[in-house]
Parts: sequence; structure tokens; C-alpha cells
Amino acid sequence: MTPMMFGPASRQLFGLYHPPQREGRLAVLICSPFGQEAVRSHRLFRVLADRLAMSGTAVLRFDYFGTGDSPGDDTDGEFEGWRRDVNTAHEELRRRVGERNILWIGARLGATLAVLAAKSGRCDPSKLVLWDPVVDGPRYLQALRAGHVEALEHSYCIPDPDWRRQLARNPDAFTDDLFGFGVAPVLRQQLRSLDAQTLQLTALHDTVVLADPEDQPAQAWGRAQAARQMPVTVSPFRHPLIWTSDPHPNNAMVPPEALQCLIAQVHE
Repeated sequence: MTPMMFGPASRQLFGLYHPPQREGRLAVLICSPFGQEAVRSHRLFRVLADRLAMSGTAVLRFDYFGTGDSPGDDTDGEFEGWRRDVNTAHEELRRRVGERNILWIGARLGATLAVLAAKSGRCDPSKLVLWDPVVDGPRYLQALRAGHVEALEHSYCIPDPDWRRQLARNPDAFTDDLFGFGVAPVLRQQLRSLDAQTLQLTALHDTVVLADPEDQPAQAWGRAQAARQMPVTVSPFRHPLIWTSDPHPNNAMVPPEALQCLIAQVHE
């Protein structure tokens, strides 16, 4: 595994490159989730990258600008910049792997960004694997707000009952800081404007949507894209990873079901 900085001087990104340990023809770019969802899934994607590299697949993991170990502040985060970051990471991986086919794996908001980046036409992913993509921004933002309040209640011996009242009455409450990550007004508005109509797949690559059967927005979005004659497969996928919860007996840090499913999608 090789840590590195890459991208233009004005917008450097931190990445971890996992070189293939044997001959192969594939490379994978991992588009991570946002905020605490990225923290909770970090170990899973580290293990996935190591496993893929052992099988001959090159892998690049990276942090969007203003996240993780990349420069910038939390409040620098917004869709357009992060979309460009995905393209920049793809170009860096292409520089390192030559003619290998590059597949993108995006999870949660990372899957959404992968769709937006692929639409730009700057890059040539051979396949998108979209795991629990966020296609209903207001629903996603509300879930993060509710989870933030629940986390506050668990952290204090005497929770403040006003937190719940603010959550119910003020749609802007608990949107500046979500699970310890700052959110700029522009990102908050982008999330509120995000819906299935703003996300359109292209026919330039195959796409697999791995979505929980109970995630009706993601399931419906995938079916709508298939109805547009896009080369997309929607696969219901249950797993024990709870995106915003600490690991406990019913929430695995590296669920083998997810690991095996993602590896199978790469080698399919």
C-alpha cells in the first residue's frame, strides 16, 4: 500500500494505492461515503482493497477534498468539487495502471458522486458498482439529523429534551454539524435538491445497483434507469453493516457478506 498526494496543486487529494500482487487486467477506484458513514466503512474498504490487490487487481482509495487526510476543511465539501475529485482520482489510477479496465465502487453518497462523475464524460469506467446509493437527498439528510440527535442523547447522562423539539420543528437544526462533521450551506442545499430525477445513468458502462430491499427510493431509481434502456442490474442486497452506528454484535465492522459480494462484482 502506497500513500500519496495527487491532483492539481490547488486541490491536492490524499490517496492510498494498493498495487496488484500478480498479473491481472482490472483496477478499482473506491468512492467512499460521507462523514461518519465513511468512518464506519473504512476498515471494510481497506480489507476489500487488500483482498483485490492479492488477486491481481490494482486499487485506489482516496479522500475527497476537505475530508479525511486531504487538504481543506469540512465546510469546503460540495457536490461539484467532489465530482471533479472522482475524475481526478480516476485519472491518477489510469496513469498508474495503463490499459487496465477501471471499475468504480461507490457506497452511499460516494455512489451518488460516482454517477455524477461518470456523466461528465471525462473518464472511462468500465463498470459502476453502486452500493446503497443516496438518491433521495432530503430523506438522507433527515436520517443523518435524527441519528445525530440520537448520538447526542447516548453521549449525555441527562439528554436535553429540547433536541427532539428542535429536530421536529426546525428543518435547519442539526444540519451545520452532522455526527461531528461540518456541513456548508451549499452542501446542505445540494442534499435537499437531490432526487432521482437529477441522477441519470449513461449507456457507456454497465452498472450494478446493490440496494437494501427496504430502500424503496434506490430500488425504484434503479428500475427507472433500466426502463430507460440503460445497462443496469438492480440486485437486492442485505448486509449487517449499519452505516452510522458503532460496531456491536448485530453490526459487523467488516461483514463477510459485503466483502464477498463486492469482490464477486469486480471479478464477474
